[in-house]
Amino acid sequence: MAGGVNVPVLIGAVPLLTVTSLTLNEGYQVARIAGSKLAQLVSPTTRTINVEAVLVGRTRLLIKKGLEAMALTSRALAPATAPAMNLAGLPVVCGMTISLDMQITSLRFTQSNQKRDALDVSITLEHVPRSSLTAVVGEALDMALAAGLAAVPTVSDMVPARRQLGGLV
Repeated sequence: MAGGVNVPVLIGAVPLLTVTSLTLNEGYQVARIAGSKLAQLVSPTTRTINVEAVLVGRTRLLIKKGLEAMALTSRALAPATAPAMNLAGLPVVCGMTISLDMQITSLRFTQSNQKRDALDVSITLEHVPRSSLTAVVGEALDMALAAGLAAVPTVSDMVPARRQLGGLV
């Protein structure tokens, strides 16, 4: 990303402006070939995204409710949101990936004495493919993001490599 620009992480329609970390985990199913010591990677099995963020400002409780609605945690909100989830999952858009058909599997909010006017949130999303069409569209968008970011100057381009790596180079 360009230096000095705060690009939010979008989970569905909810923007997270103060993300402290984002982790993308991908795994592959391995199948043994019968009668052989060889193995083959058959297909991707899981894609999970873990997001750690801080909800700040007057809208923090509105953002909390928006995340809860998308996670289907509220009995009042689940009937209204669930029909849309049959067609498509949640899109997650960030500087690392564009992932469609995600579902919130874990949502944790923490408030502490040190940050009374803020909520720490931890979100785990898992890829739940709805159709092959959305899978193809999601991969195409992810490739477009990667190609587009390759052309954008970053902070790393401005700092000499020897300073980035602690003077080892």
